[in-house]
Amino acid sequence: MKSVYVINGFLESGKTEFITFTLGQPYFRIKGKTLLLVCEEGEKEYPADLLKQANVDLVVLEDVADTDPVKLTAIEKEHKPDRIIIEWNGMWNYKELKLPWYWKVEQQITMIDGSTFPMYYTNMKSLLAEQIRKSELIIFNRCDTCRDQLPTYRRNVRAVNPGAEVVFEDKDGEINEIFEEDLPYDLKATELTLDSNTYGIWYLDAMDHPERYVGKTLVFQAMAMTPPEFPEGYFIPGRMAMTCCAQDMAFLGYACKYDRAKELKDKEWVVVTAKVEKEYFPDYEGEGPVLHAVTVEKSREPKDAVINFT
Repeated sequence: MKSVYVINGFLESGKTEFITFTLGQPYFRIKGKTLLLVCEEGEKEYPADLLKQANVDLVVLEDVADTDPVKLTAIEKEHKPDRIIIEWNGMWNYKELKLPWYWKVEQQITMIDGSTFPMYYTNMKSLLAEQIRKSELIIFNRCDTCRDQLPTYRRNVRAVNPGAEVVFEDKDGEINEIFEEDLPYDLKATELTLDSNTYGIWYLDAMDHPERYVGKTLVFQAMAMTPPEFPEGYFIPGRMAMTCCAQDMAFLGYACKYDRAKELKDKEWVVVTAKVEKEYFPDYEGEGPVLHAVTVEKSREPKDAVINFT
């Protein structure tokens, strides 16, 4: 079987940049020749020195008729590649691609320009749907000016391909956004009970979107930290988290207003029921999530005392 990798997308969606980046990575410098079939030529060109270094033969296909099994087999026999990358023309219906029987698609990736996605989604929905229907990975790039639309974009593509991994990127790289539909709890609920698996997710999301939690009541088990320099009537309930390795530990917690805070012992375990507000706090150097304790009850240390993000 001949391994095939298909990169989909409309013109100027970032296909060439993605393939160029991939060809230049050390992990791609594997034994054997790669055949790169380019079905459209955009403004970006593949550097000749990169193609030589990566042992890549580039062939341009001018028409969708050039993608029939007979012609593809002839091209493959001429170049004798170990693997094949197809940069597919977004204006060609993907259903028209008929590969030789012994070519196997190992991965299909769709590239989408976030700034032009609404236009294509509105006017060329059927072509777009064929691109993403069988893609394992869908990458939205150039999302700098459309961040508020990303949840809608994700729902649009997930409606066609529910199992696809969807990634958003801006000029700084991947956008590590947590969307409401990905949260492991219901934001419509007025009370959220957090366990060891959901506490860390809540902490990170509350950092970026404190407005989602204002007025909600939280119930969670935590370690009580009582720094001597902390304002009177406050403590920090939180959890230790391993973000990379055992040497990379961090305490994740927000300030909590509690009229009996001075009675708490440093690092003792408690179950906190508290309401979330967005307020100014000196250590934040601005506004952020501040908890207002309703009850704080002593508890035993849990078996999974450390949250593992690795």
